[in-house]
Order: sequence, then structure tokens, then C-alpha cells
Amino acid sequence: MKIMNFFHKSDHPATIKEIADRMGEVPAKVYYHARKLESIGLLELVETKQINGITAKFYKAYDGTVNISRDEADDESIKEIFRSESQKLASNMFDAAKEKYLASSEAGRKRTGTLSNSDVYLTKEEAEEFLKLAIEFAQTHSRRTRSEQAEYHLFLSLSAVSEDGLKSK
Repeated sequence: MKIMNFFHKSDHPATIKEIADRMGEVPAKVYYHARKLESIGLLELVETKQINGITAKFYKAYDGTVNISRDEADDESIKEIFRSESQKLASNMFDAAKEKYLASSEAGRKRTGTLSNSDVYLTKEEAEEFLKLAIEFAQTHSRRTRSEQAEYHLFLSLSAVSEDGLKSK
């Protein structure tokens, strides 16, 4: 996730070394994970250049939404791995959002952020429409286009609480 976030924040295609330097990581470690991301289509090689006899490869992050369904797996062991990895990913995302929120409050800002926790009643179609609007809004505002804009962290979670929320009406 961190690697993808750094590639997304880059305003130009970047090399793995450039991203590793920004992250404060060893390039070999980032290279390993970047190759995995490239193999599944989340990073795309967009350009290669010869710089002082070395081939520099420039990548950009996939600019879209990825939906993964565990129902597509037939093997129970694969479903269990998927469940475990999904839980780890969700936990990491929640923890990262919490850390950003807490860091903002510790920085002494007048307004640290907004927290909202609500149960809402939606049809499956309304839930999909809401997510589409939120994702499109975030994508439209993912790059600074004016000097007066400040960076905000947006974390969104929408999950069906009951089986009714999982069925199309």
C-alpha cells in the first residue's frame, strides 16, 4: 500500500529508486514489491531511458478501482488465504488512517479532521452509487491544481451490516 501511495502521489512517472528514496527504504526491497505490483497490473512501465549507461525504468500507478471477490475461488484453502489477507489489508488501512489522524491532532492544528460514524439504509444500487461518487470525487482531487489547496487524508469504509445489504433489490 505504501508503495502504491507514493507512486500515486508522484506528479510524474517515477523510478523505483526515486520512490525508495522518498520512502526511506532500500531500493532492492521496493523493487521486489514493485515487480509484484507490476505483475498484477497495479504498476505500469511507461518509459525507459538510458542515463549514464544505466537503463532507468519509469512507472506509474494504476489509476482506477480494484474490486476483488472471494466468491470466485472454489478452493476452501484459497478462500481462507483471501480472508486472512483481506483482514490484514483492512487492518493496515485502518491503522494508517488512524495514525494520520492522530499525527494531525498532535501537530497542533486548530482543526485536526472530521470523524463520522453512521449506519445508513441504502439499496445495493444506492450503495454502489455512493461509492462511485466518493471515488470519482477523490480521483478528481488527487492532485494539487491550485496553490491554495491543502492535502487532506480521506479514508472511507462502507460495509453491509446485514445480509439484506448484500442482495440486489
